[in-house]
Amino acid sequence: MPGAAGSRPPESGGRPAGLSDRWTVPGVCIFLAVATWLVFGQTVHYGFINFDDNLYVYENPAVSGGLTLKGIAAMFTHVECNFYHPLTMISLMLNDQLDGLQPGGYHLANVLLHTLSAILLFLVLRGMTGMTWRSAFVAAVFAIHPLHVESVAWVAERKDVLSGLFFMLTLWAYARYVRDTRSTVRYLEVVVVFALGLLCKPSLVTLPFVLLLLDYWPLGRLGGGAAAGGKGEGQRGSLWVLAHLIMEKVPLLVLSAAASVVAAIAEGEAIQSLGGLSFLARMSNPIISYVTYLRQMIYPADLAPFYPFPARDVFGWEIVLALVLLVGISGVAIGGWRKRPYMLVGWLWYVGMLVPMIGIMQVGGFAHADRFSYLPMIGLSVALTWAVADLCAGWRHRRVLLGGCATVILVALILCARTQVSYWRDSESLWTHTLACTSDNAIAHNNLGHALFQKGNVDEAIVHYQKALQIEPDYAYAYNNLGLAFFHLGRVDEAIADSQKALAINPNYAEAYFNLGNDLWQEGRTNEAITNYQKVLEINPNDARAQYNLGNALLQEGQFDEAIIHFRKSLENDPSHAETYFNLGNAFLQKGQFDEAITHYRRALEINPNNAETYNNLGNALMQGGRLAGTIQLERVNTVWRACGDETKSSSRTSTGGGPNGAPAN
Repeated sequence: MPGAAGSRPPESGGRPAGLSDRWTVPGVCIFLAVATWLVFGQTVHYGFINFDDNLYVYENPAVSGGLTLKGIAAMFTHVECNFYHPLTMISLMLNDQLDGLQPGGYHLANVLLHTLSAILLFLVLRGMTGMTWRSAFVAAVFAIHPLHVESVAWVAERKDVLSGLFFMLTLWAYARYVRDTRSTVRYLEVVVVFALGLLCKPSLVTLPFVLLLLDYWPLGRLGGGAAAGGKGEGQRGSLWVLAHLIMEKVPLLVLSAAASVVAAIAEGEAIQSLGGLSFLARMSNPIISYVTYLRQMIYPADLAPFYPFPARDVFGWEIVLALVLLVGISGVAIGGWRKRPYMLVGWLWYVGMLVPMIGIMQVGGFAHADRFSYLPMIGLSVALTWAVADLCAGWRHRRVLLGGCATVILVALILCARTQVSYWRDSESLWTHTLACTSDNAIAHNNLGHALFQKGNVDEAIVHYQKALQIEPDYAYAYNNLGLAFFHLGRVDEAIADSQKALAINPNYAEAYFNLGNDLWQEGRTNEAITNYQKVLEINPNDARAQYNLGNALLQEGQFDEAIIHFRKSLENDPSHAETYFNLGNAFLQKGQFDEAITHYRRALEINPNNAETYNNLGNALMQGGRLAGTIQLERVNTVWRACGDETKSSSRTSTGGGPNGAPAN
């Protein structure tokens, strides 16, 4: 609704000296880029972690298929990882198209997106307020604060940095629109960019509220005035102006409402039942979380990717103190709404933007999360930066003092953030650190066990799985992983028991059905294994591993036609799996369809040209099919056997799918 309350925002008659210096702005932008790289550049050498990165990238067939029109369409019509965030998933598909499953490219993309957001934040704040160095400091804190490590260093949090970029672009587009509120095109720019941001992460639903705050200060459209103290709409801050400004945001509010509904539907299964928590814990957690983020902003220590709810109820006096602090800050902000409008705007920015993530509707079993502060913290930074600068306005040497303090703060943040980033180099380091700074953390024990299991430290992994179950006895993921560890130690009876316990807790747990099928097959109970593989496919029809193992089990039972069907379906989802082509060839060979068998053996050899058994079976198929070339293939078999030794797999052996899926969805 352009033009509802439009005039040009206050001009910059009182801008500080040096603002027009043509080197200042580029210099600040370069500094922000360098500082961000100093903190986060190391991540390009890091791998994926075993916490949601599997769901978003390396075990997600929609992403691993690369960027295709079919895949793009699917992102807009399906929910992924309990979120509707198609642009986030498409960005990951593009990464796969460019980098495959090399994690460095994904990390680099996160760093670049975060860098652009920091630079845009500086430019937007400077353009709105006319203050270069205050804006630069706020942007620098945003760029390098340790609380933001989780959002940037974690590939699965692409939604944070991508939506953050669209958040900044929306602010930029809105600032352009306010300079000419009669322009429909500029208003449509705001709507479109905001809509794109919502398609990255639905938590941007509070952005219209932030724009209304900016109308008050620094844009001065509600009478709050700008930092430069110009005249304009701010002097007409009556109720009808407020009404017009709210009406101006109606299209944006409609988009927010639609995104909220879609998010609630998409996150339906992820919304946690808090029945295990007391009423006091449920009511107090949002209050405590607001104060926790304040503390972490000022003193960013003991940061972790997962904070469990405390084992005990929060003491009443803790809740009272938290409430007193929040009410006190609110009182100070409201009390200075005329003289220091940035205090009210910054505080409400922080409080308002956290509402969707503060735990009123709990998604996930965590008490709070660092990533939730990614954009809300900007409000606090603005409030504190402007307040300190104004407080020191009359000091004789304030430039030297403030410059020195800012330098010390930024250097300290860089050092602290670099250390925090280093914990994200691999899963073992991350979860070891998490256990050192949290208590009773079942997720951390389970995921550390998973990391140790993947390194071959099965006994150590079992210890952590068992500790996870001591903390949380109904933890299906830990039972599943414990069963898989026992399977690899040859303790199949215990593996079966733990897989069954996982399924008793979560009857829709596809991974547990898959592993139970493997356990039963190992025991020679093929028909029971087939039943469990079929259960997997009822839950996830696109599971290539289950299709493959089911095909093998049916092949072993002599059900060749059914085996062929499942091998073909497996190849639809994983067309580069040589063993599937090999066993598909075996099925056709058993049926006497030699041409089909030859075709699939050759495809298997294109993928893995050093598998002697494939040459052997291909030679047999050629000979039985009456082709003289079969003798040539058999001669080559002898050479390959000598090269491969005992590493070649038997056709009767089955893939267990590459290890546990021990990372619960976040």
